[in-house]
Amino acid sequence: MSLTQSVVLSCAGIGSRLGLAQTKALVQIMGKSIIGWQMEIFAEVEDLRIVVGYQAMEVVREVREYRNDAIFVYNHDYFHTKTGRSYLLGGRHGNELAVAWDGDLLVHPDDARRLLSMRREYVAYTEPTSDEPIFVDVDAAGNVVSFSDKEGGYEWSGPCCVRKDRLQERGVDVYHMLEPLLPLPGVKIRAQDIDTYDDYKRAENFIRSW
Repeated sequence: MSLTQSVVLSCAGIGSRLGLAQTKALVQIMGKSIIGWQMEIFAEVEDLRIVVGYQAMEVVREVREYRNDAIFVYNHDYFHTKTGRSYLLGGRHGNELAVAWDGDLLVHPDDARRLLSMRREYVAYTEPTSDEPIFVDVDAAGNVVSFSDKEGGYEWSGPCCVRKDRLQERGVDVYHMLEPLLPLPGVKIRAQDIDTYDDYKRAENFIRSW
């Protein structure tokens, strides 16, 4: 029997690096918010848990334009915490597998469907594209074996999937939580993280490529 999964979408942050005074999930790209693009990808996800904090009500209203059955989880300490805390909060009452997905991440729809159909642990990665990447190294068997903020063969993009009972809060970001669990199976995808204005411009071209 396959394991059940919950998708934990982290949208609690302020998005200060992008400089728009807006949580990045609400940033408009080609006439649609980032979370709007994501809601289309998550249309068939049965258990969707959205972690909110900064501009929480605006995020809730935007999501409800697309669906009314999403579960909202509040990260009240969003100003002092990052994605690791949101992942833990969103996943702790969910299903057996917790899929972490960032509110500022666009994944090619074909690759997103492939990830969402998997019922096992994994770490997704991309060719380096962002201005401020965290790198990963992948071994010959296709497993992600390390993270680094200095160098590596690929870029850690998220998403990832881990058994809920293996989640423990370590560090501030999701990859800090994954490090003690390595090696984990790697999955190469096409994705664009949006941290800077240049990332934002690349995201427009990325969406056009779909």
